[in-house]
Amino acid sequence: MRRITFLAALAVFAQESTWNFYESQVPPLLREHITSAAVVGMLMGMDNLLGIFVQPWIGNRSDRTRTSWGRRMPYLVVGMPVAALLFAVLPHTAASLPLLVVLMFTYALVANAFKPIAEALVPDFLPPERRSRGNAAVKIASSLTVVVGALISIVLVDDHPNIAFAIPAAIMLVCIAVLAATVRDSRSPAYRAVVKENETGPEAGRRGRRVRDMLLEIVTDTDRSRLLLLVAIVLFGSAWAASRSLMTPFGMEALDMTRGDAGGLTLPSGLAFIVAAYPAAVLAERYGRLRVITAGMAVFAAAMVLGTLVQTPAGVTVALCLAAAGASSFLVNAAVVLWNLAPSAQVFGTYAGMYSISWAGGGFLGPALVGGMVDGTGWTLMLVDIALITAVAIAVVARIGTVQRRTAPVG
Repeated sequence: MRRITFLAALAVFAQESTWNFYESQVPPLLREHITSAAVVGMLMGMDNLLGIFVQPWIGNRSDRTRTSWGRRMPYLVVGMPVAALLFAVLPHTAASLPLLVVLMFTYALVANAFKPIAEALVPDFLPPERRSRGNAAVKIASSLTVVVGALISIVLVDDHPNIAFAIPAAIMLVCIAVLAATVRDSRSPAYRAVVKENETGPEAGRRGRRVRDMLLEIVTDTDRSRLLLLVAIVLFGSAWAASRSLMTPFGMEALDMTRGDAGGLTLPSGLAFIVAAYPAAVLAERYGRLRVITAGMAVFAAAMVLGTLVQTPAGVTVALCLAAAGASSFLVNAAVVLWNLAPSAQVFGTYAGMYSISWAGGGFLGPALVGGMVDGTGWTLMLVDIALITAVAIAVVARIGTVQRRTAPVG
């Protein structure tokens, strides 16, 4: 179980190795051509808008795939190398805004096509009671890419931007080579259960239906837990994405930092996330996932306020560390709550896609929304804007708790 947890974490580490650096260093490329924070935020949210359409479809398609290699790995071994190549080319197009936007679109399209598939390896291999800890390992791997990206920003971006983009692409290629040599998800418990269902009755056929049918079921279900959870994911995803996508220009505009130094603001927070992720999983198993998620979001919002009150590079760095520790409770446990609400192993990929599109929806809305607020109020209040969005997410999760007390506990 530890081996497959490590390999699932490696799959996510591979995909996030480019995503985090993309979020940190593509905004400055856009700002060479565009002055509006709202427009930069909108373009940075484009990848998340694509994800809304691509990720549930590809997750559902992988649920239906049957090969000797499994239902996830064929998509990973094709998509990751292509995405790595596109990412490495990005800085070479910076002189032309149209070419840069086209390449951003193409990279986002390819990378979105395997994002939920890598994450679906966790429920495929791990039983429900172990998924929080497994997902904690995955999120730790993801946060390590934040650390790696920040280090690359500090050391290379200002003097060697092309080399800086090539390093995350190379990391992705190495990781997928290891995965291709070691993982066969056709051996996973979920895959074997799905094959058995297909052989024994027609129920599996109904569970293998289209994404829109499952979404309609969630919307019309009298138990609103799944729907409210998806809304909360959108809201907190908005806050988190804004705190990441706009942090480099925030550091440059509000804190008067260089591009490379501003890109390194998130480095200590990545370490804080790593420290907090596993305890967030253990606490969730002991006290309940919804309670821990709510407490963590409250810490995140308070940290954003702190970063506004103590608006220096050191103060913001401390605030980001506290925020990352709080956010770990949501990032580790929210997907697990949704997986555990899935009606069958048949739809783990689709539910991973639903989580991803909700998070992507927040990622699209958050930078543009907060960027628009920044255009009106200035960069100094950006962190307060993020805290306000988080407060709404807290209210939605509290509502889920109310619904569950009428039925049965979630998670």
